[in-house]
Amino acid sequence: MRIDLHAHSDASDGTMPPRELVAAAGQAGLDVVAITDHDTTAGWAEAAEAARELGVGLVRGLEMSTWYHGGSVHLLCYLPDPDDPGLAAELASTRAARVGRVQQMVTALARDYPITFDDVTAQATSATTLGRPHIAAALVANGVVADWDEAFTTMLASDSPYYEPYQAIDTAHAIAVVRAAGGVPVVAHPASSRRGPDLPDDAFAGLAAAGLAGLEVHHRDHSAAQVQRLTTIATRLGLLVTGSSDFHGSGKANRLGENLTDPVVLEAIAAQGATEVIAH
Repeated sequence: MRIDLHAHSDASDGTMPPRELVAAAGQAGLDVVAITDHDTTAGWAEAAEAARELGVGLVRGLEMSTWYHGGSVHLLCYLPDPDDPGLAAELASTRAARVGRVQQMVTALARDYPITFDDVTAQATSATTLGRPHIAAALVANGVVADWDEAFTTMLASDSPYYEPYQAIDTAHAIAVVRAAGGVPVVAHPASSRRGPDLPDDAFAGLAAAGLAGLEVHHRDHSAAQVQRLTTIATRLGLLVTGSSDFHGSGKANRLGENLTDPVVLEAIAAQGATEVIAH
């Protein structure tokens, strides 16, 4: 069974509507795909309908923006109750903070490059969550950079003078919120230095004590040495090990199914979640 537990639709910063994302997963030979848009469950209903029609397994989730000791940590949240009031409130707060952050970054960029906030929102017509990829898409559309990768490694990088942080929930508190909503929390790409500083080894024990379920070990941003380090940490702490593509559609080079999750791990996630996995 081929299982990819991290993919984005245009409900956040992907380029495909949820239905097309599910169809693309089936065409890529996946048995199960997870929809994990940033800080929103807006794509769930469309993705679920497509999964049942097309016979593709679906894990409904989201990628939650959090902060750990001043650094950004993304938390994949699988199978939560989308109507849980605590989770819904935190997601709404983060989405609002993201809009303010994008406005600040665009204002700074506009001093040196041809870009406006309207240019950015024009790239996010279906999105409920606004983010840096929409800025990248606007920069590409305006001829400032060749592609998203160039934007993210230069003016949108975390060490860029144009970069702005945004308010987000503390990681340990986010884990508690997700667990209270019946979700299964897994740290996304924990050793992806291009997204910010690596989490130190001692951070994982504290997050595991707070209720963390797993680590996304197999990801294109991780070197072989990082995969080994994270696998060792997960084994020591009894955490699940997942793998995925972090697919965004045409905006990034990531391809569906380039990293996979063991079916036994999906069974463990399904056993903990409040929402059922749609079977293929």
